[in-house]
Amino acid sequence: MALTIKICGLRRTEDIDYVNESLPDYAGFILSQGFKRSITPELFSELVCRLDDRIKSVGVFVDEPLENIREHFAAHLDIIQLHGNENEHYINALRGFFSGEIWKAVRAKTPEDIEFADMLPADKLLIDSFVKGSVGGTGKTADISVIKKARFEKTFILAGGIDISNVSSLAGELSPYGVDISSSVETDGFKDKQKITNIITHIKENRL
Repeated sequence: MALTIKICGLRRTEDIDYVNESLPDYAGFILSQGFKRSITPELFSELVCRLDDRIKSVGVFVDEPLENIREHFAAHLDIIQLHGNENEHYINALRGFFSGEIWKAVRAKTPEDIEFADMLPADKLLIDSFVKGSVGGTGKTADISVIKKARFEKTFILAGGIDISNVSSLAGELSPYGVDISSSVETDGFKDKQKITNIITHIKENRL
């Protein structure tokens, strides 16, 4: 199966134009506040309306109050990605009003971390690199050895430091369902059209 592609951290109308042209499978929006790429509910509403229907929208949350997700975001999202300490109770409550897929992110510090996340009632895992004090978006590559040692069953998306120079080897070694790309397609902190085009073209042309 072809590697799916998520471009995350979109926050400008130009970013939407870039992905609409390159057509990754998923477009990610950081919807909890206080992070470098966070956007407001108002800006999210504006951006997601511009997104090509062929691209699925992913809302990224970190321990977000469920009512905020329900009130401001759920109706406009295809997928919800949870990056905090959300537990089984939280995920089941989220399913009470959200019918799309739920992805649970886990930072690959130990195999046990991945195995614990695998037991939660999410649809897929997003395995990210572990950086102390950060919940993601660091540009650091995940520890391959930790992922290989973990025993888990869920389909997973690989995140953390993925760029055009390493995506082929990472995909070959770990066989993820997809890759989550953010910082490597930025220049001076903002999404770069050419970098987005280059990596998506590279993945598709090499049939990763």
